[in-house]
Amino acid sequence: MQFPHTPLPAQLPLFEVFMAQPMAPAIKEVLDAPWSAEPEVFSELSLRGAAGNCLNLLAPMLRELSEQQDDRWLTLIAPPASLTQSWLREAGLNRERILLLQPNGNKSALQLTCEALRLGRSHTVVSWINPLTAGARQQLVSAARTGHGQSLNIRLG
Repeated sequence: MQFPHTPLPAQLPLFEVFMAQPMAPAIKEVLDAPWSAEPEVFSELSLRGAAGNCLNLLAPMLRELSEQQDDRWLTLIAPPASLTQSWLREAGLNRERILLLQPNGNKSALQLTCEALRLGRSHTVVSWINPLTAGARQQLVSAARTGHGQSLNIRLG
């Protein structure tokens, strides 16, 4: 048995579809805008899955940060309980260049992170603050600029 053939509408190749339409003004402005000379001081990474898998994904990035040629520290604030000294060793991180800090009753993770950033003794301060409000993010950006460092917040889901 044969079925009647219904012709499909013609399709434009992927890039021709985009080229056929004029670029939206907002996109054109972004593309034409000059690059900012000021580097971003705040980044956020969201990981979901088993804790062990998330740590395995973080290991190479943290290893690279721990081996920076900067004389300052890599500071880890409020990491998950599974990120231990033995995990740092097994992951190959340079533990001589890492400060591992936990918040206490006097200071929250946000306050501790802002203080570490403002002091400028760390090239990168990695925090595990979740949720991170827009106001808290702005505090981290301001503190990172003051201390000439980088802030990286990791959200584990």
